[in-house]
Amino acid sequence: MLELSNNNELPAIPAKCYFSIGEVSELCGVKPHVLRYWEQEFSEISPVKRRGNRRYYQRHDVLIIRQIRSLLYEQGYTIGGAKAHLSSNNAKSESTITKQLIHQMIGELEDILELLR
Repeated sequence: MLELSNNNELPAIPAKCYFSIGEVSELCGVKPHVLRYWEQEFSEISPVKRRGNRRYYQRHDVLIIRQIRSLLYEQGYTIGGAKAHLSSNNAKSESTITKQLIHQMIGELEDILELLR
């Protein structure tokens, strides 16, 4: 899902639950006002807002922001193109996960059937 062309040059993401907008800005190489704009444009970015409307991003938000950064700055996508790319990737990954869950459930049901016999 995450294209890692120049993202290798970005700092490693620390093992934390929440990141402030300043931390995400440094981790992703994007200014805070750009992050706030991307929140409006991309529904995939959804930071938790706490007291005083302070934003706290989770690890998956940081990964999505890095992917968006790569699409826009390195691969030359427009905002609309990046949205379409992300939504098609999300649909593909959701269908793959669904198929995996179905196969796992079938296996478990077959095991239960064997136990009942």
